[in-house]
Amino acid sequence: MPAERAGRYRPDHGKGARHRQVRDANGAGPALDLRVLGCALALALPASGAAGDSAGDSGGDPLRIATWDPGLTRDGPGLLLRDIRAGDEQVLAAAQVIATAAPDVILLTGIDWDHDALALAAFSGLLGDAGHPMPHHFTARPNSGMATGLDLDGDGRRGGAGDAQGFGRFSGQNGMAILSRLPLGPAVDHSDVLWRDLPGNLMPDGTSPEVAAIQRLSSTAHWDVAVQTPDGPLHLLAWAATPPVFDGPEDRNGRRNHDEAAFWLHHLPEAPFVLIGNINLDLVDGEGRPEALHALLDHAADPAPRGAWQPPQDGANAGHRGDPALDTAEFASDGPGNLRVDYILPARTLAVAGSGVLWPAPEDPLAEAVAMASNHRLVWVDLAPGAQMAVRTDD
Repeated sequence: MPAERAGRYRPDHGKGARHRQVRDANGAGPALDLRVLGCALALALPASGAAGDSAGDSGGDPLRIATWDPGLTRDGPGLLLRDIRAGDEQVLAAAQVIATAAPDVILLTGIDWDHDALALAAFSGLLGDAGHPMPHHFTARPNSGMATGLDLDGDGRRGGAGDAQGFGRFSGQNGMAILSRLPLGPAVDHSDVLWRDLPGNLMPDGTSPEVAAIQRLSSTAHWDVAVQTPDGPLHLLAWAATPPVFDGPEDRNGRRNHDEAAFWLHHLPEAPFVLIGNINLDLVDGEGRPEALHALLDHAADPAPRGAWQPPQDGANAGHRGDPALDTAEFASDGPGNLRVDYILPARTLAVAGSGVLWPAPEDPLAEAVAMASNHRLVWVDLAPGAQMAVRTDD
């Protein structure tokens, strides 16, 4: 990885199918507000070998992998690009958070897609302005907002957000993207796989043949994107699943959420990999079917990233059984409460040097930007450098 590196945020309590072209997008974005830039650079604390103390004598910098839903979605096509160019405060806050975390590669699970990736290129320009260039990009059209022509949600009308392949008011709403300091590719997009074609799928028995013939498994996308590290390719197995709620007794969303994770049980590469994304499933306090995620943990390790601070555990949080330090998203205390829904799960052959959830205390100068950007919190895992990129041998 590059020898030069912006400082990294270290909370006090952090611990150690279809092939698509991958493009480098170096288009300049709008100038970041100097006050925001100054704050971002001031908050970029010096790295000390790694984000966790366990990497002190491993030699070289660790590889920082991150995932986050930055809230870069809008109510109509083209509006995100408009806001990026206008220097919208929420957009600038998202750029500040990423620049401060300083990942080598990050999966964004909440960013609107457009055909020419203009919004992604413009947002990448903001990161460069903030001192953390990530010139290598990958994105592809997601299933969210992709019209089906059918009444999938049963409301008697066609063309609504619930009738798309994945919930969305327009094609590309709330899609995914990968930004990297390192070259990317090759990439394989599995997002057109039909739900019915997944072995052992849990598609509801009452699904009509007309729906089964067109319904894709991915609510957003499933990608296998290789990151070209100095130690060899590392496969990012990326997805953003539907939440296992907002349905009826048939548990359609819960079943689909399960199967979106189960997909990877049939597509683990014979190479180093990281399962990464918004899995939308809290194994302790959330609703859903955890069997597929548990099965994936037979092949991948859970570094259990922890935040440095957690909000008061009142309301729904008071009844939770899980460790609140593991939570990655802030939801209404009179609803589900805070949950762990964003994950980075490295293959068991990989050595983890550190991990964390970027959830600063209210008095931390970064707290305002984190809260302004999104209700999700950035999750990062540092992989130790060296010979960890060996061929997988666990099966």
